[in-house]
Amino acid sequence: MAGRPREFDRDAALAKARDAFWSRGYEGVSMADLVETLGIASARIYAAFGSKEMLFREAVGLYDQGDGGFATRALAEEPTAAGAIERSLREAVEIYTRKGRPHGCMVVSAATNCAAENEGIREFLADYRRRRTASLVKRLERAVTEGELPADTDTQALGDYYATVLHGLSVQARDGVAKDRLEATVPIAMLGLARPKTTVVP
Repeated sequence: MAGRPREFDRDAALAKARDAFWSRGYEGVSMADLVETLGIASARIYAAFGSKEMLFREAVGLYDQGDGGFATRALAEEPTAAGAIERSLREAVEIYTRKGRPHGCMVVSAATNCAAENEGIREFLADYRRRRTASLVKRLERAVTEGELPADTDTQALGDYYATVLHGLSVQARDGVAKDRLEATVPIAMLGLARPKTTVVP
């Protein structure tokens, strides 16, 4: 006998949960909030997603596949590290400040501090951010190998710097700093990749 079909669109429910967590953070969204937001009973939420934590982790995955994956795509698609990082910063500003959507980065703002029972969520997001930083460092290392950056470039420090800028853009956007002000920081941030001018001795 075939199982009873679900009475809701799972993908649509997951997208609604993602936006709720993105707006209010992990601890700011209760099961009662999810019931109201998704429009389904808690028993069905548990049946479909397992638990609030499992739903959150899946929501982060959805975020990463869509809006949150902008840096991953830029690093993979742009021919230069400078182009990839500048694109990442500009797209961060665009995504973090869109009207009618949650501001900032879901992974930066969803859980920086948690109650002890939610420490696993905090570490899950911290690991995500560490992996993002590592991807920046790896792209910068490639730039050194390809001659785009000087051989003595401190790629770890530079990767940490751009991760810090991305995280800062998220916090500023959450605080309501205007898009044009955040865009104005990008050229300044890109000075970190400017090659020093070579002095020609006559």
